[in-house]
Amino acid sequence: MGANISGLVDHEKLTSNMSPLETGLGDLPESCIALVLTHLDPIQISKISRVSRTFHQASLTDLVWEPKLPQNYQILLKNYKNLLSNASDEHLTKKDIFVRLCRPNYFGSSNYKAFWMEKNRGMCVCISWKEMKITGIEDRRYWTHVTSDESRFNTFAFLKQIWWVEGEGNLEFEFPAGNYSVFFRLQLGKTSTRLGRRICTVDQVQGWNIKPVQFQLSTSNGQKASAQYYLNEPGKWINYYVGDFVVDSMQTKLKFSMTQIDCTHTKGGLCLDSVLIIPTHIGPKKSMLTF
Repeated sequence: MGANISGLVDHEKLTSNMSPLETGLGDLPESCIALVLTHLDPIQISKISRVSRTFHQASLTDLVWEPKLPQNYQILLKNYKNLLSNASDEHLTKKDIFVRLCRPNYFGSSNYKAFWMEKNRGMCVCISWKEMKITGIEDRRYWTHVTSDESRFNTFAFLKQIWWVEGEGNLEFEFPAGNYSVFFRLQLGKTSTRLGRRICTVDQVQGWNIKPVQFQLSTSNGQKASAQYYLNEPGKWINYYVGDFVVDSMQTKLKFSMTQIDCTHTKGGLCLDSVLIIPTHIGPKKSMLTF
């Protein structure tokens, strides 16, 4: 792409020395340029907008950016007022709307549920453990709340020791139609920083290799999925894949949970950060995604 842009710039320099009767790249109508730009991704549009003033103006038009928006963007603007900073924002250009959807947007007064658009890859949602119902979460004998920049919400829950683990949450959101995957973001071992280096302490990790953790999800229209894993990879954050669901209509109600309720042994040393929902085509089924 860079070579193509360089060629366009060089061509424009050459055409600047043409006689008044000759035409060059700069003489292309803005509407034609905009039509070409609709076939490019946002990064390519940003690069090619530097070719000339005409290309820059074309790159700002609604024609270019509307195809990049989710089909339900008007519903999102209506239901999530934090997308609009003030009354004048009601006249945002399509590019402005695109930029705002690509940044984290929170659900109402909650700072622990956020959605954003991964450019051309689809709509994502992240839900903090603080929005979940977790057994014993307020009892400091079992759990501690750790401030950390490793979490999207700057805090994760650390399980010291407990006989059974139950955590569940729910979400109601206007997803664009498509296929989505659900992940729990977990880590064995407690991380900290010492002398500028990341340290992970695993001395409290126990019980996760005896019986698997059960993950489940269900939707209001009857879709269900489940998975189970032995947790045996300490020291790194892993997104454990729960399953997929399909969105046909915009409004989706979703429930998700993780449990390990075998009381024959204690469990401990687990960090619980969040639940991640992303378009299925973005990532593998079990990964260290960095959303």
